[in-house]
Amino acid sequence: MSDSTPPLTTTPKHSGTGHRARLRQRLLEGGAEALADYEVLEYLLFAARPRGDTKATAKALIARFGSLSRVLNADWKALASENGMGEVSAASLKIVALAARRMARSEMQEKPVLGSWQALLDYLAIDMAHLTVERVRILYLDNKNRLILDHHLGDGTVDEATIHPRTVIHKAMEIGASALILVHNHPSGNPEPSKADIQITNRIAEAGRLLGISIHDHVIVGREGHVSLRAKGLI
Repeated sequence: MSDSTPPLTTTPKHSGTGHRARLRQRLLEGGAEALADYEVLEYLLFAARPRGDTKATAKALIARFGSLSRVLNADWKALASENGMGEVSAASLKIVALAARRMARSEMQEKPVLGSWQALLDYLAIDMAHLTVERVRILYLDNKNRLILDHHLGDGTVDEATIHPRTVIHKAMEIGASALILVHNHPSGNPEPSKADIQITNRIAEAGRLLGISIHDHVIVGREGHVSLRAKGLI
């Protein structure tokens, strides 16, 4: 009598399992430069796509947006519309950009701003360098140069149409700030100051001096780096 019991079967692993394991080992053992930019995106997409190849999608995203940073900072709808993406995959990338901003902000807030200048610059670059509109912010500081308020003043060209010196200084007095740092970005990528940038900085510095409010700096952020007007001797 023959044994009619059917043979045991096993579910085969999908073709990407080995690749994912190798990528994980390189990430854990190889340090910060272990993975190429497209491989970083591949790995981030694993959570949203438990099965299947994410390499082609990752490479297509970098080709479309230009760099890892620009992918992570792209509009979620633009990400979701890419072939192989969707809302879940877009969210898995956007949360990374959010986490990076929160980490940089935490590093910046833990110490007096002037004593942790690089942390401030890192935070501003992560938060503003990718923007496609010009954004103006005022960092209000107490008498120990700790951040009291990171104030989003508005979007638009830096001139007296968007920045009123009296309003900036009045806000400082209202919240008890002793000093402030002006910040804005250049969507063109080039952070070199314009004539208007210099003029409005000096107007605010003049107004601040009359009321004992120090203007520590005006930092301009772009994809190509940053410029400190104080370092350039323009304040």
